[in-house]
Amino acid sequence: MFRIGELARQYQIKADTLRYYEKNGLLAPSERSASGYRLYSHADAVKLRFILKAKAVGFSLAEIQELLTIEANRSQWACQDVKGMVESKVAQLEVKMAELTRFRDSLQELADACCGGPESAENCSILDALEVRQ
Repeated sequence: MFRIGELARQYQIKADTLRYYEKNGLLAPSERSASGYRLYSHADAVKLRFILKAKAVGFSLAEIQELLTIEANRSQWACQDVKGMVESKVAQLEVKMAELTRFRDSLQELADACCGGPESAENCSILDALEVRQ
């Protein structure tokens, strides 16, 4: 059994993160020691490692909860279900990356059009481009 601080240190996270995962159903409610400390089993540590790996590749906590459900009942799911989740996540990331590329290009265009000199911003091309005209 691991006390909350021990498990948190082992995975380089805060104890509050473990409490949050427990509160939101990602980890089962922990046992308590005689002195009231949360205690986690080896199985909890394995599940935490799964959660952290899934989070590290970009899954949301809701998506991780779904993956945990699949993990707990593997025989009732097909590989295509899991692959579908991953492919959906890839598609979401591609949309986000395209959006970020557009933002970067627009900002670079604004920066390139500006002289960037020490003079007054009275005629600043960036402010002019962003100005709301009524």
